[in-house]
Amino acid sequence: MKVTQHIENAKGETLFSFEIIPPQKGKSIQELYHNIDPLMEFKPPFIDVTTSREEYIYIDKGNGLLDKKLTRMRPGTLGICAAIQHKYNVDTIPHILCGGFTKEETEYLLVDCHYLAIDNVMALRGDAMKDEQYFVPKEGGNQYAIHLVKQIKQLNGGKYLHDVMDVDNRADFCIGIAGYPEKHLESPSLLSDLKRLKAKVDAGADYIVTQMFFDNAKYFEFVEKARAIGITIPIIPGIKPLSVNRHLQILPQIFRIDLPEDLINAVEKCTSNSDIKQVGIEWAIQQSLELKKAGVPVLHYYSMGKSDNIKAIASAVF
Repeated sequence: MKVTQHIENAKGETLFSFEIIPPQKGKSIQELYHNIDPLMEFKPPFIDVTTSREEYIYIDKGNGLLDKKLTRMRPGTLGICAAIQHKYNVDTIPHILCGGFTKEETEYLLVDCHYLAIDNVMALRGDAMKDEQYFVPKEGGNQYAIHLVKQIKQLNGGKYLHDVMDVDNRADFCIGIAGYPEKHLESPSLLSDLKRLKAKVDAGADYIVTQMFFDNAKYFEFVEKARAIGITIPIIPGIKPLSVNRHLQILPQIFRIDLPEDLINAVEKCTSNSDIKQVGIEWAIQQSLELKKAGVPVLHYYSMGKSDNIKAIASAVF
């Protein structure tokens, strides 16, 4: 079922969902199940599964020589989606990236999603590689998320890259895109970023999931401005609980977001990671309760592969 259908069927009730990261290659999927199991009591209608970019590794060949190889440390997004659907009877949403994929590879992935009865995809540009200052698309790949949205939309209409096919069983993907309450780090302004978001909606996107934020006022202002320029599709808030002290440095640095002073002060008073984790849980609970009271369609949690703090939050909110 499509995300938009889940929201419509909820008739105004706020739904619970979360995002997981595939395990590194060589690790068992059982660890992933171990973290999903405790969250199923909150009846998530869908679960997002991220896709990792490729990265370079250096293999020591001896005599001071290194061999540079391209690899993916967390492959298997589509297989994990299929396994979760089969095990839990819940919709899954694979993240489809521009970065690292040609348009042909993207088409093959979408066809496989259709075969597996996956109804939703999240269309993302993806980040630059670690050794790149700016994002560079793979040769023959989509440069921006709007191009990816257009490709998915065309495939929904039976138009493949190299021909138009008269098919009886067309794909009909529900397309999710990312929104940035504090603007994308590469955008010159929030208004400029909202205009790009509107362009993706006009190209065929069906719903928006926001980047994490820690001040609900930023989300409410973002939604108000989005509605003002004509964006009418659902805007789902993304929530991530703080859990360690270094989050005070790395989250603003990586995601270009602001942390409220009250949250910073509370974390700095903690004497252990367990205390910080509890502060993060309590802050996310208050965020979630306020957002739920405001009638958001879904509360979407970035679990980062761990479920104990998400379970504590969901227990207090749902």
